[in-house]
Amino acid sequence: MPGLEHLQVLLYTRTGCHLCATAWDRLRQAQQRYRFVLATVDVDADSDLAARYGSSVPVVTVNGKVRFRGAVNPVLLARLLNAEAARRSEPEQTRGQGPPG
Repeated sequence: MPGLEHLQVLLYTRTGCHLCATAWDRLRQAQQRYRFVLATVDVDADSDLAARYGSSVPVVTVNGKVRFRGAVNPVLLARLLNAEAARRSEPEQTRGQGPPG
């Protein structure tokens, strides 16, 4: 399976958030398989982030796009990563082309 090192996965969290701990565990397990970049940001360290995400944590972004709020659905996470892995493993010449016809 190709690595997904090009994916930047960011978990917005806060201290004492049990849902954040669960999200982190799921993301770490997926990271071991797919090798994406994973980091956390404590929203309480930045007033803008606290205002934006504080009531929604955990929030997970992938390459800057919000993918999960409040929890990480393991089925949807697997679909997202499998689709990206499949896309990355396509031969260069077939990317972006439709079916022959």
